[in-house]
Amino acid sequence: MNTAWDVLGFGAVTVDDLVYVDRYPLPNTKMPIQRQRREGGGLAGTALVAASRLGARAAYGGVLGDDELSHFTLRELEREGVDCAPVLHRAEARPIHSIVIVDLSTAQRAILFSTAGVTERRPEEITDELIARCRVLFVDHTVVEGGLRAVELAHARGIPVVGDIERETQPGVSDLMRQIDHLIVGIDLAARVTGESEPVAIVRALSGSARACCVVTAGERGCWYSERGHEVRYFPAFKVEVVDTTGCGDVFHGAYAACIAQGECVDKAIQVATAAAGIKATQPGGRTGIPARAVIGRFLKEHSVEA
Repeated sequence: MNTAWDVLGFGAVTVDDLVYVDRYPLPNTKMPIQRQRREGGGLAGTALVAASRLGARAAYGGVLGDDELSHFTLRELEREGVDCAPVLHRAEARPIHSIVIVDLSTAQRAILFSTAGVTERRPEEITDELIARCRVLFVDHTVVEGGLRAVELAHARGIPVVGDIERETQPGVSDLMRQIDHLIVGIDLAARVTGESEPVAIVRALSGSARACCVVTAGERGCWYSERGHEVRYFPAFKVEVVDTTGCGDVFHGAYAACIAQGECVDKAIQVATAAAGIKATQPGGRTGIPARAVIGRFLKEHSVEA
């Protein structure tokens, strides 16, 4: 079967209503909204858009419905070049709906979200024929049963899996986490899971010969990573004028997955992903600032990194 996609993703897609305020409101106060906008978002959704903007052929394989939020999600993904042909349609299904409050004084944000109607693709609906059409599989922690089935099929075909785990509390997530080939995880979650406090020790605890790469990210502190349990390497974050951190982690995952699908080494994938997340942070919203590969190349050269 011919490969149709570089990255096939399963996981969270959201409709984000972003609200920008001068500072995060205190209890029992009123505050004017400076501006607001609606964008597509979500761990898998934004990662796939990032992969597409970097030139990868991306596709989404989740479940959506007939409501306006679902239609908006599909329009936004397709406008970004993400193939939605694998999407299953059920009338009652919905994307996650989020209200994102962005503090303009710090560029930090708080996210309020509803998962009403969110529907996971059942394991039996994830077929070998579907998985065989991708070079890289992307999953996040919101698709546990289906994700485990997709990973099983991908491994049977030697297809690498890139994973985004932000929560480990629901049943099955730890199993999914163990089976991800390229695990990219934030330092707070990684510290809780491992019981370690230092980045190098955290990476060592999560990496091993069976895992292609473990990456522990720490925002403006940069990231630490290890391939196959070998030495832990560090790559710093780029200094940028931060406007909005919404979606930066998702962009990192998508850029990394695109590089792996396109045959880049892990070191290059880390450089590109770090640059993509940094550039995104200079623009408002979760997706607006996601750069194309040429923009990343120029950025890396300006920062004395070989593009």
